[in-house]
Amino acid sequence: MAVGACVSARSTKKVYPGKTTPFVLITCLIAASSGLIFGYDVGISGGVTSMESFLSKFFPSVYRKMIVADKNANPYCKFDSQLLTAFTSSLYLAALITSLSASNFTRTLGRKNSMLIGGIIFLLGSLLNGAAQNVAMLIIGRILLGVGVAFACQAAPLYLSEMAPVHLRGMLNMGFQLMITFGIFCANLINYATSKFTNNWNWRISLGLAAVPAMIITLGSIFLPDSPNSLMARGHHDKARTMLQKIRGIPNVDEEFDDLVAASDELKMVQHAWSNVIKRKYRPQLVMAVLLPALQQLTGINVIMFYAPVLFKTIGFGSNGSLISAVIIGLVNMFSTLVSIFTVDKIGRRSLYLEGGPQMFICQIIAGTLIAINFGSSEEANMSKLYAWFLLAFVCIYVAGFAWSWGPLTILVASEIFPLEIRTAAQSIFISVNMFFTFIVAQAFLQMLCHFKFGLFYFFGGWVMISTVFVYLFLPETKNIPIEKMALVWKDHWFWSKIVADDHVHKEQDDVDEMESKKRLDSTI
Repeated sequence: MAVGACVSARSTKKVYPGKTTPFVLITCLIAASSGLIFGYDVGISGGVTSMESFLSKFFPSVYRKMIVADKNANPYCKFDSQLLTAFTSSLYLAALITSLSASNFTRTLGRKNSMLIGGIIFLLGSLLNGAAQNVAMLIIGRILLGVGVAFACQAAPLYLSEMAPVHLRGMLNMGFQLMITFGIFCANLINYATSKFTNNWNWRISLGLAAVPAMIITLGSIFLPDSPNSLMARGHHDKARTMLQKIRGIPNVDEEFDDLVAASDELKMVQHAWSNVIKRKYRPQLVMAVLLPALQQLTGINVIMFYAPVLFKTIGFGSNGSLISAVIIGLVNMFSTLVSIFTVDKIGRRSLYLEGGPQMFICQIIAGTLIAINFGSSEEANMSKLYAWFLLAFVCIYVAGFAWSWGPLTILVASEIFPLEIRTAAQSIFISVNMFFTFIVAQAFLQMLCHFKFGLFYFFGGWVMISTVFVYLFLPETKNIPIEKMALVWKDHWFWSKIVADDHVHKEQDDVDEMESKKRLDSTI
């Protein structure tokens, strides 16, 4: 068996009967729109923090450094301000803390209600930011945005994986990432448009328009049904069966329903999901819940997405040029995600990971070298248009590699590998780790840019290689495997088979065989 290969021809490859219904496509589209709020914020914050009117009002020391400072000053350090980075990173710290408790809401209230709560809180935060009069109002608004993002990121990927038929689970789950990229692109366009304004309305419009994606998910969540898995976990067996029949488009869903019942019965035996998730039998899932989001952030993608306008302004693109570059990057990000959506259920998760990683690494090394050649570590930037566009091209190729690998796949894999009894707790760990490293990168980036200079690209490039090796060695393939049978893939893996106890895997297989035997007996009677 090749290193990293995961699945034998056992029952894990079995696909439940059913068809793809318009109902399930529409519900997944609405749920995926939760990604808009996260994407819009990622895109808008970098553009706003490069607007002179915003900086002069809230961060005058940065503004003075950018406008009137000595031209011989180090260009990498113009935006180095802990207060400015606190504006960006406070959202992710709030999301980190909230995600630890959001699992309880998602488990007891259901996925759709968690998305509704997230939309409402994000709406309040966007209104507060748009009307901000001081830094305190800005940061309080950002905290509310973070709480909303935590609820949406906790619930939406789980909902999508639970509603989608197994053969389309990858494509439909990635709708969440596609909406994130669409939100980033829209935010970049709005930043470019509002940058033409000469008063405080530019940043107010940019921040306040976050209310639009918040209203979309808030109103959409009201009309969403809950997933069969969530209904089953909360004891609504009849409603779960009815919903399963509706989303699969067939009356006979006994096979999948029985697997849901078995998973629900195991869930009832779990007294404390948080203590359960650290048990040895869940060790592979726990490792993935921690390392996948951490390595995703250490690829350096949010350095580009948060601070693209600031970064390109620093290296000499100019104000309008930096915002145009961010728009181009957002467009590449969005369309490259479509590549993953239409191929993930055909060629699998691992293939996309293992192609995207080397592509990102090469582009980061080239981009860092181009910046180093142009103005080294301290000289003032004087980049020609041709040279600047050449640099932008490699940044876009890097973003494309991320957009069809580490971006959507990390969210997808995390939402499909957790068994029902630990699903909400493990998803909380995943979101918390993701937000923690997002916070660290956002808080540290401007200082790292000041001290690492062009070496910042080499730093994140090294992490991309580490991440690629990790996927090659330790991540099994999960395409076309029903969620309720996902635990079996770890037993077929070269490394995880040494960790996962045989009796647990055999018990799950015995449960499946017992239910199938019972159905055959009932049919003969």
